[in-house]
Amino acid sequence: MTFDLFDNQELPPLGKEHLAPGAVLLRAFAYADAALILEQMALISARSPFRHMTTPGGYDMSVAMTNCGNYGWVTDRRGYRYTDRDPITQNCWPEMPNTFYQLAINAAREGGFDQFQPDVCLINRYAVGAKMSLHQDKDETDFAQPIVSLSFGLPAIFQFGGMLRSDTLKKVLLTHGDVVVWGGDSRLVYHGILPVKDGDHRLTGPYRINMTFRQSG
Repeated sequence: MTFDLFDNQELPPLGKEHLAPGAVLLRAFAYADAALILEQMALISARSPFRHMTTPGGYDMSVAMTNCGNYGWVTDRRGYRYTDRDPITQNCWPEMPNTFYQLAINAAREGGFDQFQPDVCLINRYAVGAKMSLHQDKDETDFAQPIVSLSFGLPAIFQFGGMLRSDTLKKVLLTHGDVVVWGGDSRLVYHGILPVKDGDHRLTGPYRINMTFRQSG
């Protein structure tokens, strides 16, 4: 079964959907660049492999992760933080490809954030059944800068809430090539991904790939 609804089209319909103040969904914004981006991601993961990180509470995350850029986001029993080296390889994280950087900047501008200069790209690989619990992105030092999140491969339900974990959640279907940008009044909202359903995508196979760009400092 395939979830790529647009196999017979060169480019699915583009569009902008407002999710909340400071938050937009850019439909198919990264679709045209997907094949190149995924090729470059494979080179990155060959140098810094995907791994299931451990939370400070001792739980292994269902999502496999790696990073590229000047810094990478990591979690272990010592806490959540950014590092300039991969704890597994002890090398610097792979350089962020210019394709990644320019796409993130362009998406941020489309979302109304003109000063975004990402130095981190956290790459998440969701196998079938993997999920991301509700959380806030708050390990950065400058909350004036947005989060830019790209989706490829299998679809997923994105949960977008409020400043409290108990706030009402908006559920949004993210498909191949979609980009979500959130900042401003929405910068610290709780968000997450429901368990990814079984499927097979022509570019990613049985996986959803998510790339989240941040400005760490």
